Amino acid sequence: MTTTLISGANRSLGLETARRLIDAGHTVYAGMRDLASAAEVQNVGAHPVQLDVTDQRSIEAALAQLPELDVLVNNAGVLGRSFGVDDLDVDAMQEVFDTNVLGVVRLTQAALPLLRRSSNPVIVNVASGVGFARSLATPGTDEHFVRAVPYASSKAAVIALTLQYAKNLPEFRVNASDPGYTSTDFNGHSGHQTITEGTDATVMLAQLGADGPTGKFFNRAGNIDY
Repeated sequence: MTTTLISGANRSLGLETARRLIDAGHTVYAGMRDLASAAEVQNVGAHPVQLDVTDQRSIEAALAQLPELDVLVNNAGVLGRSFGVDDLDVDAMQEVFDTNVLGVVRLTQAALPLLRRSSNPVIVNVASGVGFARSLATPGTDEHFVRAVPYASSKAAVIALTLQYAKNLPEFRVNASDPGYTSTDFNGHSGHQTITEGTDATVMLAQLGADGPTGKFFNRAGNIDY
């Protein structure tokens, strides 16, 4: 049995990832900041665990509840409150990076001892095409219209983190996923993909074997060349 921890798993992409991995045979621990929102997680068969990726004590307490860990899905993320330059300040950057980037590092570092005991350790970092420079720079892409600085730069950092972790952990499979423009609360349900389509890459990467790719960036259509 594969044991998986997903951060930010109480709704949207995280909840759908939990549901699909449970259907695939995983035992899923669904991390969420507030256990009052655990009902839907329990309905899909996941084990709710209080987890705030901005709080080291919360992370350590959550991991202490896990008997083992094979797959870590760093899904928790925030959009932030700055959507251009006129409303941008350092505090807005810090708020987004604390969850989207430092949260990935906090949780991954704390989970490494458990993951190293696994015969097939896997890390999936949920990034975004909004953090991929080529997509941001290409007219006609979903990402090109985005002006938000904190979110885009935080997801670019997640892609870089993924590459560096893969180099440092050659015995792991460490990859990043791009959900694509998916209809979620995050974007007011304006995305053109379904929630299932938005989790295709993450679910695939969470099920990689020891001979699978590492240090790569995938969307539902396949590998995205850097």
